Amino acid sequence: MKLKTMFLSAFTLLLFCTCKEKPKADTVKENYLDFSKRDDQFTGGIKMIPITTPNGTFKVWTKTVGNNPTIKVLLLHGGPGGTHEFFESFDGYFPQESIEYIYYDQLGSYYSDQPNDNRLWTTDRFVEEVEQVRKALHLDNSNFYLLGQSWGGILAMEYALKYQKNLKGLIISNMMASAPAYNKYAEEVLGPKMDPTILKQIKDIEKNNDFSNPKYSELLFKYYYTEHILRRPLDQWPESINRAFKHLNPNVYVFMQGQSEFGITGNATLKNWDVTARLKTLTIPTLAIGSKYDTMDPNHMKWISTEVQNGRFLFCPNGSHCSQYDDQEHYFPGVIKFLKDVDNGTFKKS
Repeated sequence: MKLKTMFLSAFTLLLFCTCKEKPKADTVKENYLDFSKRDDQFTGGIKMIPITTPNGTFKVWTKTVGNNPTIKVLLLHGGPGGTHEFFESFDGYFPQESIEYIYYDQLGSYYSDQPNDNRLWTTDRFVEEVEQVRKALHLDNSNFYLLGQSWGGILAMEYALKYQKNLKGLIISNMMASAPAYNKYAEEVLGPKMDPTILKQIKDIEKNNDFSNPKYSELLFKYYYTEHILRRPLDQWPESINRAFKHLNPNVYVFMQGQSEFGITGNATLKNWDVTARLKTLTIPTLAIGSKYDTMDPNHMKWISTEVQNGRFLFCPNGSHCSQYDDQEHYFPGVIKFLKDVDNGTFKKS
């Protein structure tokens, strides 16, 4: 009888303890907006992180949203010379899933220091900058996801190829692994789809190196950007996107990307960039995102997902280059599923 009583007591205690333990998801959700134990509470998540370079020390702007000990997504914006503002749509999706994410303006971008020194604008130096940001934010392979869009995708690939040991997962959003392949797609596929009269006007302006001509921007925004950058009429573009374009640093952009919007041309430093032969060395879970109307070839993005060792492909059938805005119904569920699958240990490659 005594043994039976002891057994019942132990069982009741075990049952009580089990009932009191909250599932991990509930605990994360409960503490998601708790800044009380963080050193950036005073600034609402903003940190100006010192970056050491061969040409001096500068500061870059970051802002952390939420708390999640196992999912922390560092966002690498496009450009080069763009801003974190291209990602502000994430505010509508990540918080409700308790995903921690970090806005970040790279050196030379609007909210960070903007030194006038072209020696700083190299992929190798930007990779080391990301590594310094990672260390400052205490990110590691138990929680660190890198999401790069456009030029940010180039930077994300370059970082992963050198430092994948620090990553839990990689997301390459709307960026091919080869500038020459991107140029070919722009010239042979996207260009011919335009009205020949409009295309000739654009090409004539480029041929004459008349990029300051307001007609150039007018034609691009009206006939090219609304088809392949963000598929909405210009008067319906989100304020955050308009702000991001307003804040773009043209010095960094032109030096690395070039003046033309049909590929990377001229003397731009990224003109011959290509990591296709190295992708097979990536072993971390990787999501490649391609969109039907993108400036990037979605078939190339699908190829990336099969070339890396643990890849998955996300296709956005209604999206363009900024599919985080014009195809949110596919973009965010796919990204969120990838993050949670990796976090739960249920990730399977395509």
